[in-house]
Amino acid sequence: MDLFRSVDAVVSASGDGVVDWAAVSEAAKSGTDPGSLDVSAADREGYATDVRDARDRIREVGGVAFDVPETISLQNRHHWIDANVDTFRRLIEPMAEEFDQPLFPGASRVVNTGSMSFSLAFLARNVLGQYDPLLLAEAEGGPTHELYFVHPNIERTAEELNVDFPRFRRWIAFHEVTHAAEFGTAEWLPEYLESRMRETVTELSAGGVDREAFAELDAAMTAVEGYAELLMDRAFDEEYDDLRRKIDARRGGGGPVDQLIRRLLGLGLKRRQYERGADFFNAVADAEGLETAARVWDGPENLPTDEELDDPELWLARTA
Repeated sequence: MDLFRSVDAVVSASGDGVVDWAAVSEAAKSGTDPGSLDVSAADREGYATDVRDARDRIREVGGVAFDVPETISLQNRHHWIDANVDTFRRLIEPMAEEFDQPLFPGASRVVNTGSMSFSLAFLARNVLGQYDPLLLAEAEGGPTHELYFVHPNIERTAEELNVDFPRFRRWIAFHEVTHAAEFGTAEWLPEYLESRMRETVTELSAGGVDREAFAELDAAMTAVEGYAELLMDRAFDEEYDDLRRKIDARRGGGGPVDQLIRRLLGLGLKRRQYERGADFFNAVADAEGLETAARVWDGPENLPTDEELDDPELWLARTA
């Protein structure tokens, strides 16, 4: 790590945009050990096999039609940072006028650049895998989705949790493929999430809160995480109770500083989305089956409301 290089990259942020994306990449990577990508041929094949098996098993158990990317990407932490710098740039640049502050645009750029660098560096050290539907993709005819595995983090976490690496790798593959199932089934979902993110960020930058847009975004993300948890638990083809306990503890673990960072980045909200969404979908599936639970992806009108997330019977009655 090179803390001074990270800080220098941030305070030297330049250009006309509200974020200096080159500085974000440099600062985030300077503060992050990339980790090793020394992956054996057997492990590379293991990742590919796990993804294929997860696809077939989730199709069978969930009754959903979808596919996974033709290729998967094994990344180190720096690769993940670069991929997500591109994603955030595509999201934020169209809203540049909403972000900037007219009195001190240079200061605003430094603050924005520093905040983004800090967030990506922290996440890069913790993210295990990511299914990316490529929101706001720039090029027509390019890939519409990608699947990343941050190998150094998976390897380190398996060791920290004292679980067998191939088994843990398979667990992560199943989890990420459940997201491919959701977005593959609901082609409307990326545009829906994008519009709610835009509305929420625009209001925040103006000093207000669009409560309706935020509530819709939160409910949609709760559905995304909850349905993934449902499919994960019912499709994973090995015993998993110990993995579930250890993963749940990891989501809420860490020391005081780690907990503060997670709160600042909204990761406490993400854990709540996992838990609340899983409770909702387990109740629906137990009452009416997995096919009924999958009705949530028929259209945005079928997403549960905030009230329905706490009372699945209301959602079942409305969507019957």
